[in-house]
Amino acid sequence: MPFLELSNVSKSFGGLSVLHDVNLSIGRGEFVAIVGYSGSGKTTLVSLIAGLQQPDRGTVKLNDLEITEPGPDRGVVFQNYSLLPWLTVFENIALAVEQVLPNYSAEKRRQHIEKYIAMVNLTPARDKLPRQLSGGMRQRVSVARALAMDPQILLLDEPLSALDALTRATLQDEIERLWEADKKTVVLITNDVDEALLLADRIIPLTPGPGATLGESVAVSLARPRDRKALNHDPEFKRLRALVTNQLLGFGARRRSTVTRKLILPDILPEDLDLPRTNRRRPLRPHEMKHEEITVGT
Repeated sequence: MPFLELSNVSKSFGGLSVLHDVNLSIGRGEFVAIVGYSGSGKTTLVSLIAGLQQPDRGTVKLNDLEITEPGPDRGVVFQNYSLLPWLTVFENIALAVEQVLPNYSAEKRRQHIEKYIAMVNLTPARDKLPRQLSGGMRQRVSVARALAMDPQILLLDEPLSALDALTRATLQDEIERLWEADKKTVVLITNDVDEALLLADRIIPLTPGPGATLGESVAVSLARPRDRKALNHDPEFKRLRALVTNQLLGFGARRRSTVTRKLILPDILPEDLDLPRTNRRRPLRPHEMKHEEITVGT
């Protein structure tokens, strides 16, 4: 039985179809990456799994229970960090932990929070406010907050797309290390094929919208842990990259079409641009044109 299952899921906004007939099955402990163009509906898909939105048609189930609202069994890491600016690193994480673990004693809760702050290497910054942190550090706080809730599934909605290349690479390594330690089910949303190949067990391309749906799944059999330098010389990595990229490019090509239509020219007689500007008349419509007969005496 699939751990996460989407069956015939469709979602529209204002009459425009965003997702159409999406079917997805993910096993417990699996790391799945969904890749697609910007604007194809990836964030909408995450919102449906998180329970932040409801499908117009179809069902979304986690552990055989239908998702109808947000819950602590799903941890979400957004692209924009979503930290409260007046709370410190510790307090941002504590706010979430207090909601999902209310029966913990104050001391046990403190130890729990400290554990996840240390897990993302932020212990020296535990008392800093978000404005005192770099973008990469803020995203680490978001990851720590999601993990500290001990969710059944972790949803990563393009969490690294706003970061510089070096910080992004560092956090990719952190995410892989954390997943190896906990083996939680992870759904990564990304538009970076290399990132998906570095982290995921399976890659599923999302077709361009409107009416986006999931394409054919690609299994990633590359040995772990994955070294990005070594991968660049790995024939299987190159084959998988070409396979996924060609799927995405193929979707884009099928979306392009030629539109033929009859053009109706305006019913107007243009001005003669060959005449000097002082002698030009304005453009005339046929009903404004006058026909006169002139008799010239000789």
